[in-house]
Amino acid sequence: MSQNILVINSGSSSVKFSLFNMQQQIETASGLAERLGSDDAALTVKWPGDQTCQTLTDSAYGTVLKRIIAVLTEQQLLDSLPLVIGHRVVHGGEFFSDPVVITDGVLDRIRQCSPLAPLHNPANLAGIEALAALYPDIPQVAVFDTAFHQSLPAKAFLYAVPYKLYEEQKVRRYGFHGVSHQYVAAEAAARLGISEQHGIISAHLGNGCSACAVANGQSMDTTMGMTPLEGLVMGTRSGDVDPGLHQFLHQQKGWDVETVTDMLNKESGMLGLSGLSNDMRTLEAAASEGAARAQLALEVFCFRLARHIGGLATSLSRLDALVFTGGIGENSRFIRAQVVANLAIFGFALDPVLNAQDGDALGRISAPAGPQVIVVKTKEELMIAQAALALI
Repeated sequence: MSQNILVINSGSSSVKFSLFNMQQQIETASGLAERLGSDDAALTVKWPGDQTCQTLTDSAYGTVLKRIIAVLTEQQLLDSLPLVIGHRVVHGGEFFSDPVVITDGVLDRIRQCSPLAPLHNPANLAGIEALAALYPDIPQVAVFDTAFHQSLPAKAFLYAVPYKLYEEQKVRRYGFHGVSHQYVAAEAAARLGISEQHGIISAHLGNGCSACAVANGQSMDTTMGMTPLEGLVMGTRSGDVDPGLHQFLHQQKGWDVETVTDMLNKESGMLGLSGLSNDMRTLEAAASEGAARAQLALEVFCFRLARHIGGLATSLSRLDALVFTGGIGENSRFIRAQVVANLAIFGFALDPVLNAQDGDALGRISAPAGPQVIVVKTKEELMIAQAALALI
């Protein structure tokens, strides 16, 4: 029987996908349908050595998902319908601590979590429902960004607000990027030969950023909270700000809650600080040419990340390794060097040569003494495929 598994990440205006041959544990194709709902919607499908790009005259979810499978079949990348379809779902609330086969009951739970992730869960649901209508006989599995962090103790997930808000509205910290943190922490422990009793901090750095403290394979604390806005400075998200900022901006500028929240999500972070870009490569290039605000944005990013890593260490009884992952973590030698320099008090030190080559054969970039620092390429889609296969 074929072990082709399709992994879907449905967004509000895009569908990202990967196709895996699980007999060989390899990704055979990937792609992105983007700008859905607009006149220039397009589908790109890539496979080893080639790709195809097509315009989409109809960008409804059902049509797009059917077209994805059609292109994979036309290019002989898929010889039959997938064995199972795995979905990345952003928010599972307190309902889900593990991947699950999608049923009507599971869909209801995902809907109940939509107020906690209004930009993400409805889009995730749309993808699931469209595929269920197109291919009702293919089982579907949901893997939740929040699930790995359900091991957080109450002292780490509760906000110091009236407790009834947690009881009635489930106001608490949930954390995100769980699939990535779980994978890279386990991979780092295996590569470095760290014992089952370990303490690892992982930093997932992309346009969205979060860090996580992992003790013995379990999430103990993380930087994102009830929403992905809390925590680190990100591409366009502010990360932590004084909650009083909403009232201040309302009084001073007449902004309502939605306007302030939109600003914090879409106009802040590296873009807001630099006034230039949310792309780290662009900012590093500008900073190297003397752009003062680009330099400032990088300093704030690195300092805030180091400060949060220091805070995460308090949830661990030992600290064996720091892991960098995500597009920035895997590729920015400058960011890694600055962050580790800010963590010298913990005994962290880089080997400049290893950092310049993005790590040795294991991904290590640290000097021999002190906690180890390692670069691990995240494989969230493969983790979802493995979870989906295991459940069926």
